[in-house]
Amino acid sequence: MKYRTRTFYTETEKALMWERWREGESLHAIAQLFDRNHTSVRGILARSGGIRPLPRHRCARALVLSEREEISRGVIAGLSVRALARSLRRAPSTVSREIRRNGGRQVYRASDAEVAAWDRAQRPKPCKLAQNRALARTVAEKLRLEWSPYQVAGWLKRTYPQDETRQVSHETIYRTLSIQARGALKKELLQHLRRTRGMRRSRHHTQKTPNHGRITETVSIRERPAEAEDRAVPGHWEGDLFFGSHNSQIATLVERQTRYVMIVKVVAKDTKTVVNALIKNARKLPQELYKSLTWDRGKEMAAHKRFTLATDIQVYFCDPQSPWQRGSNENTNGLLRQYLPKGIDISGYSQAKLNAVARQLNERPRKTLGFQTPAEMFSQIVASTG
Repeated sequence: MKYRTRTFYTETEKALMWERWREGESLHAIAQLFDRNHTSVRGILARSGGIRPLPRHRCARALVLSEREEISRGVIAGLSVRALARSLRRAPSTVSREIRRNGGRQVYRASDAEVAAWDRAQRPKPCKLAQNRALARTVAEKLRLEWSPYQVAGWLKRTYPQDETRQVSHETIYRTLSIQARGALKKELLQHLRRTRGMRRSRHHTQKTPNHGRITETVSIRERPAEAEDRAVPGHWEGDLFFGSHNSQIATLVERQTRYVMIVKVVAKDTKTVVNALIKNARKLPQELYKSLTWDRGKEMAAHKRFTLATDIQVYFCDPQSPWQRGSNENTNGLLRQYLPKGIDISGYSQAKLNAVARQLNERPRKTLGFQTPAEMFSQIVASTG
C-alpha cells in the first residue's frame, strides 16, 4: 500500500504562511508558494481557528540553560542545594524543586530539564467562558437570536456595567467559537454568525465585485449633501438588490443615521419592476424621513429619474466598484445572510415575512449606536417629527 508523504513546514515557512493569510491571500495562493496542496496549509491555520498564535516568551524569572548546566555540574560534584542556590543567587526552594521535578540527583541532566520546562510552560490560557458557565449560557442564548459577538459583548457591558464577571469581549467569543478545544461554546453556534466559516479571515480579504452596467444621467455620490455624508440628519437611505437562488431577489434599504432596515419584495430585477416597488415603498414614509437614496451602479436603477419624479427623492450613485461608499447597506446585506443564506430561493417570501426579518434586524443592538437598536433610534426620530 502506498502512503501519502506527510508534509512538514519550518517555523520560517509557517511565519510566511501566517503573514500571507493576514494579507488576505487564499489557501490555494499560499500553498503555491511552497508547491504544496492547499489542505496542508489549512491544517496549520485551522489549529487555532485562523488566528495566529502569539509567540511564546520565556518568563524573566525562569531558570535558563546555563543555570541548569551549573546545577548539573554541582549535583555531580555533590554540592548541597543551599550551596548551589548561593552560587546561582536563587532561592534554595527553586533549586530543590528543579532537581526534584526532573528525576532527582541520580538522573538530573540540564538539556533534558530545559526541554521539559519549555514543554510544561505550554499550557492554554484559561477561557473565561469555560470557567463561567452562566455567562457562556447567556452568550449562547444571544448568538441563537442571530446577534453578532460584537453585539453580545456590547449588550453585556451596557446591561451589567459594574459586574465584570458578566462581561466578555467579542474577541473572546470569536476565539472560543473558532478554537473548539476550549469547549465552552458549541460548534453549532457558528451557523448563527454572519460568517459561518470555521476559520477567521483577515479584514484585508476581499471578494470579487459584480460587473454592473452603465446608467445614464446619474448624479454622483460626490454631490450628495453634507448632512447625508456625516449622518447628522435622518432621512438619507442606502439601497441595493439582494439575490437568492433561481433568479430571485429583494431590495434592501438602510437609513444612514439609525441603520433602520426596510426590505422590499421585488418579483423581477428589471428596472421597471424594481423602481415601481421602490416608489410604492417610499410612499409609506413622510418626506422628512426619506430625502435621498444612494445606490450602486446596478442596471436595475436605470429608470432612476422616474423614481425621483414620482417621489421627489434624489438618487445618488456610487463610483464604479466602490461598495464601501454604501457601507451601511453592505453591512446589512451581510447580516441578512444569517436569515436568508446563499442558495435559498427568496421568491416565495411574502412581504409580511420579509417585514418580520427586517424587524429582527432592527431589534438587534448595534455597536455604532452605542448598543441601542435601530428600532429604538428610528422610533425616537418618528416621534420628534410629529
